[in-house]
Amino acid sequence: MPIHVVHGRNPGPCLLVCAAIHGDEINGVEIVRRILLHKSIDRIKGTLIAIPIVNVFGFVSKSRYLPDRRDLNRSFPGSETGSMAARLANVLMSEVIPHCTHVVDLHTGAINRENLPQIRAKVIDEPETEAMARAFGVPVILNSELLDGSFRMAARAHDIPVILYEAGEALRFDEVAIRAGVKGVLGVMSHLGMRRKSRAHSHTNCLIANTSHWVRAHQSGILRSLVANGAKVEIDEVLAYINDPLGEKSEPLLSPIAGIVIGKTNLPLVFEGEAVFHIAKYEEFTDEVSSHIEAYQDELDPLSGDSESGEPPLV
Repeated sequence: MPIHVVHGRNPGPCLLVCAAIHGDEINGVEIVRRILLHKSIDRIKGTLIAIPIVNVFGFVSKSRYLPDRRDLNRSFPGSETGSMAARLANVLMSEVIPHCTHVVDLHTGAINRENLPQIRAKVIDEPETEAMARAFGVPVILNSELLDGSFRMAARAHDIPVILYEAGEALRFDEVAIRAGVKGVLGVMSHLGMRRKSRAHSHTNCLIANTSHWVRAHQSGILRSLVANGAKVEIDEVLAYINDPLGEKSEPLLSPIAGIVIGKTNLPLVFEGEAVFHIAKYEEFTDEVSSHIEAYQDELDPLSGDSESGEPPLV
């Protein structure tokens, strides 16, 4: 497991930034690379621990899982004598986590499933975690309970605030998702006092979604999607049409709730019961979230040629 440690000259927090716990989620690998090359890294306070690839086995085989088909993110805190996943989880928990004060865990959507840049974290009654989530600066924060066996739960058991960044799709680089991730990690470092705060505007007043809902295909067929990630949708709005291969029979797929689309399938072929759209639901839904998303996407547009890291956009 490759681990980069950057010690500042002055004391401060110890932030762990890790990626590819799922081996096919590669956006985080590029985010970590750009962070380590950023011009401000050699002037930080405290310590940055960066792990670009946690699940090396899955990464080299282009797989979400380990060779034994176990999900590393359901194997924490692990053990010294357990499965391959348990042993790898134990290494992270016993040799890295004891040094850390805060964690940013970088993820993407699954294969053929794209996520809007978003933070998932347990923010209710967790003020420091919420502050980190807002400092990351993405316009969508989803309050997400801790799952048994997850890295988030294991780290939180050590009283370490953890946020999880989700953006893009597995096995693909997404320049907007990467830029958002770099900007977000730097924002968290500024919040923690590890680097000077940027003068750039941050969406710190975004609303928190307490729940989300998966919209599933009601029949098998060819999906014709009508809404994009980040779109505001209303109850009973048509999200897509599903038709047979000859197009003789077409049925609308309706949204059961009002909210923001934060994830969707990229495959036009779907089976009955398959998750197609992921919608975040807000208790007091306003146009503010939608406008924040639009402004944020414009800000991160690769055609602008401007990014926190100064790296040329990937195409």
